[in-house]
Amino acid sequence: MKALILAAGYGTRLYPLTLDRPKPLVKVGGKTILERLLRKIEKIDFCDEVYIVTNDKFFDRIDKWIKGKSFNVPISVVNDFTTSNDDRLGAIGDIDLVIGDKDPDDDILIVAGDNLFEFSILDFVTKIREADRFGVALYDVKDIKLAQRYGIVSLDGESFIKGFQEKPSSPASTLASTGIYYFPRTKLAMLSEYMETSMAKDAPGNFVKWLSEKEKVYGYVFDEGWYDIGDKVSLEKADIEYREKELDDIQKS
Repeated sequence: MKALILAAGYGTRLYPLTLDRPKPLVKVGGKTILERLLRKIEKIDFCDEVYIVTNDKFFDRIDKWIKGKSFNVPISVVNDFTTSNDDRLGAIGDIDLVIGDKDPDDDILIVAGDNLFEFSILDFVTKIREADRFGVALYDVKDIKLAQRYGIVSLDGESFIKGFQEKPSSPASTLASTGIYYFPRTKLAMLSEYMETSMAKDAPGNFVKWLSEKEKVYGYVFDEGWYDIGDKVSLEKADIEYREKELDDIQKS
């Protein structure tokens, strides 16, 4: 299995903090988002490589950071050669770029580089591999108004997606798509098929909606913590809660 971290955004809603710093290298609770993600991924013993896709503006910064750290899995940083928010490829475009560049003959775990989560990524991967389907990690925000801010998923009785709404005014559920996906090797060609359509190539939810109308897509629901670091308010909330959590862990030990 390979893992791909999406880190090619420009973090404009966090300016000036991210004006000269990629969002994944922003610290939450004293550690960068990127380190927290990589430490989770390296616990998957059958993951033999991690790709990090970023833009030309932040490529050197992330590449230098990776070389200054030690992880138990090989990591490659891929430059998508965009230089601003105006010419960005979008998440789906970046996924397609990496698959075309690296040509992995393997399943791929995809994680957005501005998400933090507390569930076991190994449990997620194991469950999706058993289903042998595309998989999406879902978090129940438990609030209809809050659900209006996210890509919202409805599931059938077997936990397959039966509906997807992008930031709906009237959400059909409160299950939010979290930016964590699993692509089986045998289905990677579906991404190329999507790239040939006229549909938007930015939010991965567009691909999930399209895909769920053609294939069975498994929805993995978790109730542990999830943080979507989209703006200053969400960053501050995550920072406070991670510091409190880690202080509690220290006191308990």
